[in-house]
Amino acid sequence: MGLTKTELFTDRQNRISDIAKSLAHPARIAIIDYLVQADQCINSDLQHELGLAQATVSQHLKELKTMGIIKGTVEGTSMCYCIDGGAWQQIQADLDSLFNKINQSCC
Repeated sequence: MGLTKTELFTDRQNRISDIAKSLAHPARIAIIDYLVQADQCINSDLQHELGLAQATVSQHLKELKTMGIIKGTVEGTSMCYCIDGGAWQQIQADLDSLFNKINQSCC
């Protein structure tokens, strides 16, 4: 597969693409669902909730954290994760800017 020529696209288009990639796994959606309900959690909580191995959960958390969707803080020997509210609002605005452009009378 060839390299994506991201310079051909707007910053908004590249940002939405990155968001879509980071959300493109059901485990990540389940993590976000859990964090929204729980407000915050420890990595081991997610392991029990999702039934996935610690390494797998950590991989998904890393991807979400890299995108800025979640943030984590050290609590003793554990990491505590929560949704980054500011980033979440920006993601919502970016996706709204795409979805709200649709013309319902088209086709």
